[in-house]
Amino acid sequence: MRYDPEDLPWRIKLAYLATNGVARACIGAALALPYRMRVPFMGWIMSRIVGPAAGFQRRAVEHVAFAMPHLPHAEHQRIARDSLGNVGRTLIENYSTRILLDRQKEATIDGPGYEAMVQAAANGQPVILVTGHFGNYEALRAALVGRGFKVGGLYRDMSNPYFNTHYVRTMQAFGGPVFPQGRKGTAGFVRHLKAGGQLVLLFDQHVFQAPVLKFLGHPAHTAISAAELALRYNAVLIPFYGIRIADGLNFDCVMEAPIPHSDPLTMTQAMNDSISSRIQANPEQWLWVARRWRVKAR
Repeated sequence: MRYDPEDLPWRIKLAYLATNGVARACIGAALALPYRMRVPFMGWIMSRIVGPAAGFQRRAVEHVAFAMPHLPHAEHQRIARDSLGNVGRTLIENYSTRILLDRQKEATIDGPGYEAMVQAAANGQPVILVTGHFGNYEALRAALVGRGFKVGGLYRDMSNPYFNTHYVRTMQAFGGPVFPQGRKGTAGFVRHLKAGGQLVLLFDQHVFQAPVLKFLGHPAHTAISAAELALRYNAVLIPFYGIRIADGLNFDCVMEAPIPHSDPLTMTQAMNDSISSRIQANPEQWLWVARRWRVKAR
């Protein structure tokens, strides 16, 4: 939801300004460093300072323990800490737009989904790329942009309007159209899709009143909009991931086989199964701080 920052109560406005100031200072300090230093620096800041101070580390540990109770507590803590580190690395990579685009323009893209996307584009058929808060999906989006695709996306405005202003600019800088959630943004999103465009949708967060499906083996409200759009506009539905490798700077770019058209629930469960498999293989790359499971039966 967009609103004028000047309409905010002064206490909230001051808090937002202060938070944005600290964030901009950290981002600015990181951007002054060489790329190979700035990425681990922001990972360290998020995992060792911001995450613990803001209570994100504790919350992430709780969520890891819930989803993976078979692991020892020390491993829960490590996964949570490294997950926050991935958040910091991803943030500064996305603010380093030109460098990330240059690094990824010739990156290898594995999996049958890429050829399916090329074929769809040749036929004028729309493509919906589905992923989640895992690794850094912008790394794969950058690789696709480097190959001439104009991959768009739908984003949710952040509650802090001061931070949101420059964050949206980073998404726009990748080259594809981006649309804010809401009636106007959705209309533009659909027009792009109907014209045979390619769009990214993130589906791994809790959505109130959405159907309950299994996510990492537990019931979770999951939006089925990506599957519904794929069916409505005959779009190819492809799970894709930018998976961070051991050096912390590079990625395995993977586009899985398209999900067959059937019905929204079946297709969305296949999406959940896809990302669940990726999380189980690399749990430290998922956003564990998110409140994913809010089903009352929990």
